[in-house]
Amino acid sequence: MISCINGATTMPYTLEQDLEAAAKAGFEAVEIWSRKLDTYLEANSVDDLKVMLDRLELKVASLCPYSLVGFADNRGHIIAIRKASEIAEAIDCPVLLVCGDAPPEGVSEDEAYDSMANVACTYADWAEDHGVKIAIEPLGGHPFIPGPKEALEIIERADHDSLGLMLDTFHYYKSGVSMDAIRDIPLDRLFIVHVNDCEDLPAAELTDGHRLHMGEGILPLKEVLGIIKEKGYEGALSVEIFREAYWNQDPEDISRDAKAGLDRTLALL
Repeated sequence: MISCINGATTMPYTLEQDLEAAAKAGFEAVEIWSRKLDTYLEANSVDDLKVMLDRLELKVASLCPYSLVGFADNRGHIIAIRKASEIAEAIDCPVLLVCGDAPPEGVSEDEAYDSMANVACTYADWAEDHGVKIAIEPLGGHPFIPGPKEALEIIERADHDSLGLMLDTFHYYKSGVSMDAIRDIPLDRLFIVHVNDCEDLPAAELTDGHRLHMGEGILPLKEVLGIIKEKGYEGALSVEIFREAYWNQDPEDISRDAKAGLDRTLALL
């Protein structure tokens, strides 16, 4: 499995600072936060980014996050996916990570799944043209896509080889996703894994701000990572933590601590 860090973990900092800190901490890959990417490209080119990644010997696991909009005007979001697919191809990034919206009242579950599947298929068509895949992110407590079961229903209805999902240890815990449900995720549809820990609070009270470095909270990380290791997952394990106390630190310190937590956890497997 590939060690990776998400740009949210060092949120206040620039893309350049993210990449330099990740490389110094010993990460093999990064997930590039889309807003930071947009800011970077205001003054730099995609070729400049590729040169920097090569210099630092970093892979890009995903560009994220983007919106999977099935129940509102999505024209702007589709344009964003087209642009991101082109950039991803140029920097050898295999995945765009998307988060879905929820249907309005009065839409049946069956209609909602079909609508989202149609949009997901459109996204995947654009991405596939550039050798890129789309990973749907279930969100903790989300009204429509809280876990892998719902994401897989969309993927099955879309019937597109370039569609898959991601696993996030925090979101799956908050949504009460069982270990059996994780075991049931088809390996060929598991495109990326987010790893983190969190405080000991009732799931309903947890927010992204309660995330912690791995090994400092109560998530069953050894069990979850043991399952995906047994499944034969060889992709990125990306540390994604939204915590203001960490953000106030130097990006190199944040990245170093994130890598240490990941290493300690993997040593338990």
